Amino acid sequence: MKIFVATIIFLFTSLGIHAQVDRTNFRAGLNAGIITGDVSDFYSFSLGVDLLYVWGLSKEIDLGLATGFNNAFGEDETISDGGITISTEFANLQYIPAAAALRVYPSYGFKLGGDIGYAIGVSDGFEGGLYYKPMIGVDINRTTELNVSYAAISNEGTFATVMVGILFLF
Repeated sequence: MKIFVATIIFLFTSLGIHAQVDRTNFRAGLNAGIITGDVSDFYSFSLGVDLLYVWGLSKEIDLGLATGFNNAFGEDETISDGGITISTEFANLQYIPAAAALRVYPSYGFKLGGDIGYAIGVSDGFEGGLYYKPMIGVDINRTTELNVSYAAISNEGTFATVMVGILFLF
């Protein structure tokens, strides 16, 4: 974590002064995903909203802040053993990410990056945890991006989602 913070400070102080392209913008969009990891038996899919504000530090690098809202839909689980049947309905799991965002542009219209921070648990019984979200994005046009990401929350286990999203630039 110390290396990540040091990298952000370096980027703001040295590269930000020499920015060649002003790609500063607000982005908002939607995502949908499939739950993987430790809780994939209890949750089926997720839907969410992504909000992102980035500052263009150079021609190849953006740095910003990311948030939004995600909802994972709970499953009904039935277990039968020895003539006894138990049914459980898992409540939806909801969180709000609060993260730093980094985007690197190796070529025009293509980006790699990620978000790292904390996921604030909104639903009862979910405390949140360390949030990280690596992503790959492709520009559809000048104001629309299609991306694929893996979002994970770690806290005594991992809640993870593989997502496809669309972002609109404002």
